[in-house]
Amino acid sequence: MRAVEDAVGVQIPDNARILRNLLHGAQYQHDHIVHFYHLHALDWVDIVSALSADPKATATLADNISDAPYGGTKYFKGVQDRVKKFVASGQLGPFENAYWGHKAYKLPPEANLMAVAHYVEALRLQAKSARMHAIFGGKNPHPQSLVVGGMTCVGDLKPDRLAEFLYITRETQQFIEKVYIPDLLAVASFYKDWAGIGGTSNFMAWGDFPESAQEPESLYMPRGVIAKRDIANVGMAVQDKVTEDVTRAWYEKGDAKHPWKGETKPLKEDPKYRPGGGDYSWLKAPRYDGMATEVGPLSRVLVAYANGHPEIKPVVDMVLGKLGVGAGALFSTLGRTAARGIETLVIGQRIEKWMGELLGNLKSGDTATYTPWEFPSYGEGVGLCDVPRGSLGHWCIIEGNKIKNYQYVVPSTWNLGPRDGKGQPGPLEEALIGTPIADPKKPLEVLRTVHSFDPCIACAVHVIDPDSNQVYKVKAL
Repeated sequence: MRAVEDAVGVQIPDNARILRNLLHGAQYQHDHIVHFYHLHALDWVDIVSALSADPKATATLADNISDAPYGGTKYFKGVQDRVKKFVASGQLGPFENAYWGHKAYKLPPEANLMAVAHYVEALRLQAKSARMHAIFGGKNPHPQSLVVGGMTCVGDLKPDRLAEFLYITRETQQFIEKVYIPDLLAVASFYKDWAGIGGTSNFMAWGDFPESAQEPESLYMPRGVIAKRDIANVGMAVQDKVTEDVTRAWYEKGDAKHPWKGETKPLKEDPKYRPGGGDYSWLKAPRYDGMATEVGPLSRVLVAYANGHPEIKPVVDMVLGKLGVGAGALFSTLGRTAARGIETLVIGQRIEKWMGELLGNLKSGDTATYTPWEFPSYGEGVGLCDVPRGSLGHWCIIEGNKIKNYQYVVPSTWNLGPRDGKGQPGPLEEALIGTPIADPKKPLEVLRTVHSFDPCIACAVHVIDPDSNQVYKVKAL
């Protein structure tokens, strides 16, 4: 929508901008909770270990780290009994591929039981949090009220709908503050060695959540680029420095191109990995000014932190202080995971301000959510934003009253793209170099870094044994 709006030259109303921020902020709240508990936590939490925990000691531990609205010996004993019954049935379902009992797990049984209980609570909460999109967007996922020119949900700006959204976001934020962040700090305290594992060098964020019509100046999460971990010198990220390289991908070869000139031409021969063949991915290799740059929560938080963001910086400093590590620890798998929680907390708090602005506009009689527009005979547009997984850009060229070319560069392409023509590895490839692995047949440590990027691709991990040169194909939980 932003790309087409740019191409056709339409300025959306203030209420439409705020509503988009509300829906996007709700997506951060929902997506990051799901990621931490249901996609990433079991890389650090051993469910089977929780079976041997003392429920009373677990209750004491939980009371010491947070004031969650549920707890006590009886509560944790009930969770443990349900897990025991589940394991005894032999029907582990989605947990069947996990490496329970792996020596890389470090949490004591009581911490594992507490985390498992909160995993279940997060399942309940995320179902409710998803309703925030339905209130103004019609459904979740893929809201339907967002259109070129603004929003179509003007009929939903009623007191009961506004109150429902506010109620759910506050309940979700309470979980973030009282459960998610304490759990994050508790788990991280046992894995501080991961503050030196899984890091990358360069970071880029388009930023998001515009608070006026002026972009990027008004973006709540700022735009910027950091090279070689130099957070003292943050540059402004500009879209004309983006290129896509196809040297190692299954596409027809050619020079790296800017997305406006981008092509998507698959190889005609059978696209499969051939040792020594060079090609090994369906992903292109995006580069910013020739650099492979990580995108996502860590990039956004680093850019905000380096700019002295008044809400982000204090929370980052608090987390570093609680863990007793320096700012260098951010450049790691642990830092990437912590950054996701940090921005969830801060963006969730900001939702209250955006809702207040919307209510103020409605009270004054401003109900506009859409600006009419006409399709031009020619136009070029770019739409830049930062979704939960990372920086997202769409490029559109209109010619002869129709779309001539449309290209987009998504977060997982930035992070998981292959090497380029200069031999530079993509961010994930760089992050995995030097990862200590206790058992190549059970590469739990690899999954920790892979999952920290929240990849959106068919999930499989290949590991090569350096001694036998044997290739293991591993399903990722």
